[in-house]
This record gives sequence, structure tokens and C-alpha cells, in this order.
Amino acid sequence: MHLYHVRMDVAIPRDLDEAVRADIVAREKEYSQELQRAGKWVHIWRIVGQYSNISVFAVESPAELHEILWNLPLFPYMALDIMPLATHPSAIEPAA
Repeated sequence: MHLYHVRMDVAIPRDLDEAVRADIVAREKEYSQELQRAGKWVHIWRIVGQYSNISVFAVESPAELHEILWNLPLFPYMALDIMPLATHPSAIEPAA
């Protein structure tokens, strides 16, 4: 299992039709919760005051993470910063 820290900064255009925006946001929530229930999206935290989050994904490969991210309904409006994670030798708990 590979762990990744992913920062997602979202910038939906202000002039995007409200019905389209609402649909995309609803599909994003449904997809992200499906991934959380499947154990792929193991943590998600909002960054205070921003339309951004910090998430941790547990996937089988970089290709799987790529596929997950590309299928996010909000992906076209995101800037992503992705960092692979490794277990630290001083950690007292094993990685998720």
C-alpha cells in the first residue's frame, strides 16, 4: 500500500452556471465519500479560510492515485500538490 499526502486547491470560475456548479459539487461529495468508505481516501481536512483541503490516500500504485484524482468531478478546477509518504523509523504506530 502506498500513502500520498495531497493538497487540493479548488478554483471554480465565478461565472460558472449555478446549476452546473451545484451538480459538480454534489458529484464530488458522493465520489469522495465512496472512496472514503472503500478505504482509499483515509483522511481529509479542510484548510481554514480557503477552498482547499489536505487529504491522505492509501492506494496500490501511483497509477491508481492518478486515476482517482482524474475522476474527481472538481479536477478541472483544482491545483494539486502530491507528496508520496513513507513510514518514519521513529513512528510507534505502523502506517495506515
